[in-house]
Amino acid sequence: MPPPRPAVTRRIPIAIGAVVIGALIGFAGVYGIGGLKRNATGDAACRGAVELAHKIAPLAHGEVAALSMATSPLRLPDLAFEDADGKPKKLSDWRGRTVLVNLWATWCVPCRKEMPALEGLQTRLGGPNFEVVAINIDTRDPQKPKNFLKEAQLTRLGYFSDEKAKVFQDLKAVGRALGMPTSVLIDGQGCEIATIAGPADWDSDDAVKLITAAMNPVAAGL
Repeated sequence: MPPPRPAVTRRIPIAIGAVVIGALIGFAGVYGIGGLKRNATGDAACRGAVELAHKIAPLAHGEVAALSMATSPLRLPDLAFEDADGKPKKLSDWRGRTVLVNLWATWCVPCRKEMPALEGLQTRLGGPNFEVVAINIDTRDPQKPKNFLKEAQLTRLGYFSDEKAKVFQDLKAVGRALGMPTSVLIDGQGCEIATIAGPADWDSDDAVKLITAAMNPVAAGL
């Protein structure tokens, strides 16, 4: 049998290379070259949030053990929603404050059960340095979530809503909304400190201690 022709063997790596290059071009077409670089390195301005996450990670136990601490720099999208009066709000309106962003809906049973704990957290820590920003994403009856909060006597939480549920899609696009409820703890620059998919007992001492440390790690001895 004659030996294989060199030209054929050379075509194999060339073909493989063409496939790889084609895949990269397709990826760049979807995300853009800038997006490719951002995905690789993250947002440099958010590196401090990752360092903070590392410092407070030992506090993520007990009632907040399910928190996933940030391991790469990520600035959240500037989520757009409305307040109780229908006025437009953006996540950037809370710049300079530590914020727990929570997405909830009345059709989500774990969400409804979690709301009193979020109310408790806001009562204990809410102020000029921290706020729970709970955004309702009911898409049909805008009065239903308001009635739920009223009937449950949850008066300390500010009411925010997005009837198109775009905030969920925006967080899902960066891998931070896989189900309901979803909560993301962010720093004053809008950078992720920690994320949790599912409910948590936010009114617990474990949660309060962790968030207090996130607000002021030096005072917490970290």
